[in-house]
Amino acid sequence: MNELKGACIIGQSGGPTAVINASALGVIRTALDNENITRVLGAAHGIKGVLDDKLYDMSQEDAAELDLLKYTPSSALGSCRYKLADPDVDDTDYKRILEIFKKYNVRYFFYNGGNDSMDTCNKISKYMQKMGYECRVMGVPKTIDNDLNGTDHCPGFASAAKYIATSCAEVWQDAHVYDTGMVTVVEIMGRHAGWLAGSAALANLTGCGPDLVYLPEVDFDMDQFIQDVTDIYNKTGKCMVAVSEGIHYADGRFVSEAETSATDGFGHAQLGGLAVKLADTIKNKTGAKVRGIELSLLQRCGSHVGSKTDIDEAFAAGKAAVEAAVSGITDKMVAFQCTRDANGYKCETVLQPLDIVANFEKKVPREWINAAGNGIEQPFIDYVLPLIQGEANGPKENSLPRFARLKKVLTTEM
Repeated sequence: MNELKGACIIGQSGGPTAVINASALGVIRTALDNENITRVLGAAHGIKGVLDDKLYDMSQEDAAELDLLKYTPSSALGSCRYKLADPDVDDTDYKRILEIFKKYNVRYFFYNGGNDSMDTCNKISKYMQKMGYECRVMGVPKTIDNDLNGTDHCPGFASAAKYIATSCAEVWQDAHVYDTGMVTVVEIMGRHAGWLAGSAALANLTGCGPDLVYLPEVDFDMDQFIQDVTDIYNKTGKCMVAVSEGIHYADGRFVSEAETSATDGFGHAQLGGLAVKLADTIKNKTGAKVRGIELSLLQRCGSHVGSKTDIDEAFAAGKAAVEAAVSGITDKMVAFQCTRDANGYKCETVLQPLDIVANFEKKVPREWINAAGNGIEQPFIDYVLPLIQGEANGPKENSLPRFARLKKVLTTEM
């Protein structure tokens, strides 16, 4: 073992999930128990907490409260969407980060997030190497979008998929109460990858799923969409559609009418309003009663229907990151390598270079989408189904979820 003693920082970045705190707990608990890590610091609002010198002393937290992070959605330490510049163009932030690392003798940096967060991780790692400052940098994956390259799947995706499938099955029940006709359009997150919208098809295992599913991997044709809906509606008097917020026309334009309303810190378009737009279009073209539903933030914080498999794997990812770093490894992201066969589902952690992860997006394979581009094939179901297994069963007070209540004690210089 290449022994290195010093403090560590754990930061969270990007959109929240139902299990990102389980990964943070995996890092925090493992780091607190390791003799080579002298202090465990939590960055307030991701890399911005490092830049602002706003760090929490995680050793001051009650152990029982920390354990509740396993069942607490969103980012307990606070998140951010902050893009670091290319250090060759502007190294101001990097100099500040190095200053803070030296101030607290930070020798381990763990960053928990998605594509852009892995880019941040990669840039910091390369800069520290360039400056000759020994700091082991590890990425811990997180994204409900499930679009990180180099890993079978991402922590957070499974719980969101389970919430989406459950919600679609419940909405289907509501939509079939009356003997009058109705079309229901459910808008699901996913800018460029359709993993979440595709998961709506899991609801068909209950007999209560969508008739049509549209993903951004296939160019959208409005006329064909109207025809697809009309054919089913005329035949059954009902039609339920699951659609990714990121569906686009052949020329690349988002169908969503709110595509240019704003951008996030990484310059990504803030999408929304798609369900309403499609519902209005269907109503105007067919005269049918139509309801548009946007799951919005609910799908990424629905821990009450979280997957135990997701929670356990999220924790394992954080734990593996610390163990790898302490053993002398740096410049990697923890990834999942999985098998699904006659012997069941098996998942183990592996390490991938940050270079192949940062800024790459993993799409749903075209062969997992039907030829018409409006439904899901069985291989997609076989891929997702093992991931949603098991119940979260978090503790409750007054029959309501009991989430972690961290003290967030700001650290002081050594």
